Amino acid sequence: EVKEVVEPKKAIVQAEEKVANAAAMKAKGMKDECEADLAEAIPALNAAISALDTLKKQDIDLVKSMSNPPAGVKLVLEAVCVMKDVKPEKVKDKDSGKMVEDYFGPGKKLLMDPKAFVESLKAYDKDNIPPKIIKKIREVYIPNEDFTPERIAKASTACEGLCKWICAMEVYDRVAKVVAPKKAALKVSEGEYAEAMQGLELKRAELQKVLDKLAAMEAKLAQLAATKEELERKYDDCNAKLERAEKLMAGLGGERVRWQEISEALGPKYTKLVGDVLLSSAVIAYFGPFSIPYRRQAIADWMALMEEKRIPSSTKFDLQEIVGDAVQIRAWNLQGLPTDAFSIDNGIIISVARRWPLMIDPQGQANKWIKKKEEETGLLIIKLTQGDYLRTLENAIQFGKPVLCENVLEALDPALEPLLVKQ
Repeated sequence: EVKEVVEPKKAIVQAEEKVANAAAMKAKGMKDECEADLAEAIPALNAAISALDTLKKQDIDLVKSMSNPPAGVKLVLEAVCVMKDVKPEKVKDKDSGKMVEDYFGPGKKLLMDPKAFVESLKAYDKDNIPPKIIKKIREVYIPNEDFTPERIAKASTACEGLCKWICAMEVYDRVAKVVAPKKAALKVSEGEYAEAMQGLELKRAELQKVLDKLAAMEAKLAQLAATKEELERKYDDCNAKLERAEKLMAGLGGERVRWQEISEALGPKYTKLVGDVLLSSAVIAYFGPFSIPYRRQAIADWMALMEEKRIPSSTKFDLQEIVGDAVQIRAWNLQGLPTDAFSIDNGIIISVARRWPLMIDPQGQANKWIKKKEEETGLLIIKLTQGDYLRTLENAIQFGKPVLCENVLEALDPALEPLLVKQ
């Protein structure tokens, strides 16, 4: 389908692109040619506009105030009137006595509002100068040797800028006459280019639809391929698990005897669980401050009492076996707790009791063990002789930090009572 549908459409689009590119190159060539022709007139025109910006009100007022202006001033005002198609006045010549055309009077009227006058020159329709006006400018004023900005500048600064503006208008009109046909051809070429681009965009849209459809099909294919790979992976994984399970079952076949022994041992333990838990609770609740001989005697008495009351229990009581966790006890030993049964039983009592433990520790073993055990939890150590120990205790309660209070004597600060009784 890719070869039969996509490739022909791609070829059509590429052919359309070549046509559009050719039209674009043709239009660009014409545009560059027009800009090259205008390069002669645009700088002069910009210079003339800049010259108009330099005209000062006092310079224009000076021209208006002249009763007998220099010839250069009269010549420029005459040319301005011609450009703006202002009719001259008929006045009597002093020398010949005949009626002659005079542009100075109408020219002075144009200067009545200097700001409006300058704006009118800036907004002058340079692209549509009447032929009769530009013809008169070229025949009468441009060839005149006195009609140059340099000579006019000697008579008036304001008229120098006006002279530059008139010369620039003439140059622009001359160039525009040459550029106008080229602009028309450029417009036609741009229209052809736009039409070609419109057709090209339609072809591109059709091609994009095909490509989108192809991309969707490829994405679907990739998804199905990924699903296939996932199913194959799961299949291989299941096979591997089955093989490992078979090996495990074969390997554990010999464990059947040991499991049976464990099962047989768990049965009696389950029936004796009530008595063992009862005795463990009693040990945790009451044995904390007592020595080893007293503990052994108390356990013997309690076991005899339970036998008398017919409460099932183990014949040999071991707190570590009933309540202790072998992994945790091993960790305690690594943290500094002595490995004897008495110390381990005390550690179990401390870990499961609901009340805060008070440790009688003449050798400092419990102190070292607690510090090592709670090191990672941010243990705080206080002494009741410290002035700020209550603030430390308050912060520990607020942020959940463990606290070790050292060197405790027979009497405690009454302020600790609510904390000790967990109120």
